[in-house]
Amino acid sequence: MTRSPATESVSPPKPIFTAHLFPKVDGMLLELLGSLSGEDWEKQTVAPKWKIKDVAAHLLDTALRGVSIARDSYMPPAAKIDSLAALAAYIDRLNEEGVTVYRRLSPEVLISLMEVACKQLAAYHTSRDPYAQAPFGVSWAGEEKSANWFDTAREYTERWHHQQQIRLAVERPGARDLSILTHELYYPVLDCFMRALPFAYRNVSAAAGTAIRITVSGECGGTWNLRRGNRVWALTEREQDQPAAEAIIPQEIAWRIFTKGMDRASAESQVKFSGDSAFALPVLRMVSIVSA
Repeated sequence: MTRSPATESVSPPKPIFTAHLFPKVDGMLLELLGSLSGEDWEKQTVAPKWKIKDVAAHLLDTALRGVSIARDSYMPPAAKIDSLAALAAYIDRLNEEGVTVYRRLSPEVLISLMEVACKQLAAYHTSRDPYAQAPFGVSWAGEEKSANWFDTAREYTERWHHQQQIRLAVERPGARDLSILTHELYYPVLDCFMRALPFAYRNVSAAAGTAIRITVSGECGGTWNLRRGNRVWALTEREQDQPAAEAIIPQEIAWRIFTKGMDRASAESQVKFSGDSAFALPVLRMVSIVSA
């Protein structure tokens, strides 16, 4: 990730490598979709506008679109994108168009196309130099330029959290009782989401050296440390002895908080806070997806 001079003295978190996880998580997706009944496809998810079939259609669309744009440099037409709001509106339009088209397909056809799309998407991300510059910055982390490893991790979080929306909607782990709530598959999602913390706190004023600790509890979770530099906030691997505030988030709801899958009041009632709430509460406003 790109960093300003004010953060150079902070030990930054390590890159997140997720390309090798695409075949596994998408393989579990295909198995899950193949196990759904006709009624299951029309069940509501935590995404207010999307039922299970809409989410599946979105996953097919974004896989095909991702390969077309990133691998083949084939961009959908776009008006001038000169702000984060304009980017979010553009992505929302593409998402809506993709869902409209692909939800028309039968589950059998959708799954067969998903298998092809997943293979191509995984092959593309595996082929990338993780340290080279990605075609686009990860906007929800406030980056205009990002390394490929971050862009790949961002795409992985999309594959993971939308699949988890489906699993939550059918109230079971999935085909053959498989679950993607494992440390191997879920921790990289959380680690990637947390890279948005400095951007989420950009308007929170604090004295230089102020530290905030965000913990996700459970076997899939971990701890992330945010520290205020002279001008900006930065993530650091160095744990502070006495943070000004700490938030402890159960792993079961962490992904929902950062993907707009839970209202703030419900989240606040389940998160444990200590220290100055002015420093702890902003984490609940963090959004680690592109959304208007």
